[in-house]
Amino acid sequence: MAHYIYDRDGWPNLEWDKAALADQLAHVRHRQGRLLGRMDALGFSLREEAALRTLTEDVLKSSEIEGEILDKEQVRSSIARRLGIDVGALKPADRHVDGVVEMMLDATQRFDQPLSEERLLGWHASLFPTGYSGLSKIVVGAWRDENAGPMQVISGPIGREKVHYEAPAAGRLADEMRAFLGWFNGDAGDDPVVKAALAHLWFVTVHPFEDGNGRIARAIADMALARSDGSPQRFYSMSSQIRLERKDYYDTLEATQKGGVDVTGWIAWFLGCLDRAFDGAEATLATVLAAARFWETHAGEAFNERQRAMLQRLLAGFEGKLTSSKWATITKCSQDTAGRDIDDLITRGVLVRDIGGGRSTSYALAHSKADI
Repeated sequence: MAHYIYDRDGWPNLEWDKAALADQLAHVRHRQGRLLGRMDALGFSLREEAALRTLTEDVLKSSEIEGEILDKEQVRSSIARRLGIDVGALKPADRHVDGVVEMMLDATQRFDQPLSEERLLGWHASLFPTGYSGLSKIVVGAWRDENAGPMQVISGPIGREKVHYEAPAAGRLADEMRAFLGWFNGDAGDDPVVKAALAHLWFVTVHPFEDGNGRIARAIADMALARSDGSPQRFYSMSSQIRLERKDYYDTLEATQKGGVDVTGWIAWFLGCLDRAFDGAEATLATVLAAARFWETHAGEAFNERQRAMLQRLLAGFEGKLTSSKWATITKCSQDTAGRDIDDLITRGVLVRDIGGGRSTSYALAHSKADI
């Protein structure tokens, strides 16, 4: 008896109801075109900053979906360095962060190049530079083999595990991946956004690696979306939205993988998630424009290096509350120096003290939240 989609008659020739999805697809494509048009109207430096923020969030949130937390400043620095974007002092990134960034940039910056087995194996090696996933040694830069046993997606405590999905046996992987790559690099006339949804599902269903399949599936989807945009610059992040909807994401994947080859439901969910990702892109654009207005307003003012760096962090969305202690730690200065920097900005009306309780005084930009 067939338990999963890859054992159904018709696999891997996935089917969907084009008529049922037509209105939703047209709406998403319209929003996509409007967003790209708005971005094209921006100056080069603003587009560059918007793309940098989007790529940073994409890398961070794709890893968070798998329970891995990366350092935001390391990710941003790694991306900026590779794209030649000047963001001031760059925080050194460890080789794991660099590897994740290298995979994402290869997928999106070289979106017009064929996806090959060699490329996928290189992405996998970048994700696991030490050959370990956590404390477990894994096969890196190669398809998983029979020695790893059945590849299962499991939840629950030991002894009461629930198997959500079991991937095809390792012996099938060569044929499965040959079929996938042939389809992905071919032109079957599918809408590029629908192709992104199908590619994501197909790859994560085959699950060719011991670990990292979800992150690589999302990179492949981003590659397909970059093809649909016709641009390497990313202004919206599917991974950020998937992170917000992680339970629905996994539930929809599981239901689809246990169903037949008609995947209309999965594509509808993917299109809906992408539509909501455009909302996040609008928020990013608003933040970038607010930052630009801030620097225009204060164009004639002199800020020291520490002040400029901290203001850039605040404008990018500083996590948590800014205190003098955090200022001193981040800028590597004394507490007294941090206090003088902050007092100077308060006197000039750039910063204000937050009103509220707490053991430590915190500070925020003087402009209102409506400006962001």
